Amino acid sequence: MLTGPIAADCEHIIRAVCAARGWQVLQLAIQPDHVHLFVRVHPTDSAAAVVNAVKGRTSHDLRASYPVLLKLPSLWTGSYFASIAGNIAAATIQNYIAAQKGR
Repeated sequence: MLTGPIAADCEHIIRAVCAARGWQVLQLAIQPDHVHLFVRVHPTDSAAAVVNAVKGRTSHDLRASYPVLLKLPSLWTGSYFASIAGNIAAATIQNYIAAQKGR
């Protein structure tokens, strides 16, 4: 469902949510059924807080703009994968996510 104008609006909303909280989007790839987001956040922000903010706002705004999405029981599942970059170079993660855009 995340294709065309819906995907474009989803990206805009995610970037707005992150900017409003002072989070830096390093890489973002919107797939038809999921999103890859590499974001730098404040040390006091948990992964759950980031996911909840992004999922909550995108779900609300996209469903308000696209009635076809109201047919879905929910826009997002309750699950997500989060990891810290740790010893992995940021460029490695960014290249992986950029490669997902071509899928």
